[in-house]
Amino acid sequence: MRVLGLMSGTSHDGIDSAIVDWSPDGDVLTGAVEHTGARPYGGRLRERVAGALPPNPADMAEVCRLDTLIGQAFADAAEACGPVDLICSHGQTMFHWVEDGRARGTLQLGQPAWIAERTGVPVVSDLRARDVAAGGQGAPLVSYLDLLLLAGLPGPSGALNLGGIANLTVRDAGTAYDTGPASALMDAAVSAATGAPYDEDGRLAASGEVHRGLLEDLLAEPYYRAPPPKSTGKELFHPGYLARAASPYGLPLPDLLATLAALTAETVAAEIRRHRLETVVVSGGGVRNPVLMAMLAARAGGARIVPSDELGVPADAKEAIAFSLFGWLTAHGLPATVPGCTGASGPRLLGAITPGAGPLRLPEPLAEAPRRLRLTVATGAAGRS
Repeated sequence: MRVLGLMSGTSHDGIDSAIVDWSPDGDVLTGAVEHTGARPYGGRLRERVAGALPPNPADMAEVCRLDTLIGQAFADAAEACGPVDLICSHGQTMFHWVEDGRARGTLQLGQPAWIAERTGVPVVSDLRARDVAAGGQGAPLVSYLDLLLLAGLPGPSGALNLGGIANLTVRDAGTAYDTGPASALMDAAVSAATGAPYDEDGRLAASGEVHRGLLEDLLAEPYYRAPPPKSTGKELFHPGYLARAASPYGLPLPDLLATLAALTAETVAAEIRRHRLETVVVSGGGVRNPVLMAMLAARAGGARIVPSDELGVPADAKEAIAFSLFGWLTAHGLPATVPGCTGASGPRLLGAITPGAGPLRLPEPLAEAPRRLRLTVATGAAGRS
């Protein structure tokens, strides 16, 4: 089954896509990655998404408009990818409601009916809500894919995703959680100062120096000491949060970015050291920031930091590949949540299905989930959609 995974993360800069042809063989699931790509949000959509994120107010009229506009943008991305059997769309997270360490609700916009109407293909969507309803954090769902990928690695191993928020999956402990910000605060600083979406190749941070006083203030954030399972987002780590912490110091942008990179590196590395990991497989946009990666390697207690590309998983597309996998699992009646990672009361079948142009026809449910994963990437699979 060829499944298109569509994903827009906490950086809200556009839509990642991945087409994977999934084939089960006993307890091994083989995925042939046929396409990966990224499509920036067009026009003013990214600005409107940012303007509706916490702590900014957003009325229901804007929520409705964004649900449609994001859905149409996802439909554009899906149409550009070509024909598939099934689409799994994460949508755009706009709010993740956490109180007293418990996730009480989560909202992803991007009406799937626009995707189904445009492509004629069934769409799996709204995947996080069921995990939250079962008492889970709704994140990090990618831990399901991580545990399959890490299964054959020697020694204590983990998988790290550096998007807007950083999350870590620890194989031997069977746990996963958000460690804190990855690029969220760095991107906010760059956007506020220059209007650019991010610090390309970490060039500004590379010319700055870490300010110990601000770093210590930022590390005092209680979230870092909360026990897992836990999840966070821009409800906490938003531009206003950064402004309150950084404004007393009046740092030049390069020093601020160097300090924020050190914050991400230290909060992630503290968890790597705590679990005594020997190998950490890293994905997400942060892999492309050499300053962040160097700081992480220096603090990781000797752990080997390996980009996921070296395991055949394109670092920029891992989450889109994960949602392609979740769509396949849902279509085959298999749960895609790991209770030890999200905190849910048990494994759950995720998502809602919007039919395509014809009657909804799903494969026969499978009795057992795969225990191992084998991914292959076709030559020329990477591209822009």
